[in-house]
Order: sequence, then C-alpha cells, then structure tokens
Amino acid sequence: MKKVLIVSASYYVDINKSLLIEAKIALDKAKINYKIINTPGIFEIPVVIAKNLRKFDGFVALGCVIKGDTPHFEFISRSTFDGIMNLSIKSRKPIGNGIITSLNKKQAIERSFPSKKKIKPNKGKEAANAVISILINGT
Repeated sequence: MKKVLIVSASYYVDINKSLLIEAKIALDKAKINYKIINTPGIFEIPVVIAKNLRKFDGFVALGCVIKGDTPHFEFISRSTFDGIMNLSIKSRKPIGNGIITSLNKKQAIERSFPSKKKIKPNKGKEAANAVISILINGT
C-alpha cells in the first residue's frame, strides 16, 4: 500500500486546518495511508520532505504565506517552491504543492475553505489529488 507524508505548516492555523482536512479526505477516499508532520512555516517544508524521502511514496506540502510590506514573501515563496520542485525531480516522487501564496488573508481563505462551500477548489485537496493521480495512475 502506498504511503504519503503530509507536511503541514502551522503558521496560519485556521487556513492550514482546512487545507489539512481536505487533503486527508482525498487520501482517505483513495485508500492511501498517510502521516502528518507539522512545521512552523512553509520554509521548513523542503527539509522535512528531504529527511523522509526514503520512507514515503509521495508527499503533500500544505501551508500559506501572505504578502506583507517587505520582500520576505518573495524570498520565502521562491526558495520553498524551488526546494520542493528540486526534491520531486531528483527523487522522482510526487510532491503535491498545496501552499497558498496570496496578496491578503481574504484570498488565502478563499483558497482554503472546504471545497463544498465555495466555487474555488481547496488547495489541500488539489495537492493531495495530484499526488494520488501520479501514485495510482502514473500520470
């Protein structure tokens, strides 16, 4: 049976909770075992995945970063996304990116609400479904 690690950044608790719930629902529906590791923020996600590459078949990265008044948003987002992409390519394992990057909290909430309550899809569910698709269908 396939095993997935969900790495969940807990900085925005309310947003992340919804991402996590939807990702778990998708993995449960696909009958894929998973474990959850929490990190303080998105920047720590790539190192947690790197430390666990041999233990899991796929990964789901969840979290949120909201643009502020400094360039911090760009540095953190770019480094994290590059790290995730590099790990996925080098390991040849799927990593679903459910990290929301938004200009404000309203946008982040719109992308994290449970999918049945709104039109825009939940990014946690999308990330889990991407990993499921590769693990089950090879696509």
